[in-house]
Amino acid sequence: MYQQMIFVNLATDDVAASRKFFTELGYSINPQFSNDDCSCVVISDTIIAMLLSKQRYADFTKKEIADSTKTSEVLICLSAESREKVDELVEKAVAAGGTAHDDIQDQGFMYGRSFDDLDGHSWEVVWMDPAAVQG
Repeated sequence: MYQQMIFVNLATDDVAASRKFFTELGYSINPQFSNDDCSCVVISDTIIAMLLSKQRYADFTKKEIADSTKTSEVLICLSAESREKVDELVEKAVAAGGTAHDDIQDQGFMYGRSFDDLDGHSWEVVWMDPAAVQG
């Protein structure tokens, strides 16, 4: 059965530093689609983050590349299997050089935190109680 995938393409100032950051979060790199201008970060079987040098990113768009430290160009949200896993990923991101946001969202059935990566891209991590999702 076909599983649709998502490839999130993000511009980065330093491909090597971004590659190191995401491997420190526990993600792997697919070397088949990685080189000095690009790093293919495998988040799951269906989620891939392509970290592209700004020069390479510009090959795919005619638009100005956003300065993600000043402008929000996208909010990327990843699910987590528990509240503890939310905290764990954000803490790993901070230890690897990212910046945590202070706004923890705790609504009982849903818990989330967020961080910015080395280039200022915003990542949210959220857990939802499976019972709340079902009904």
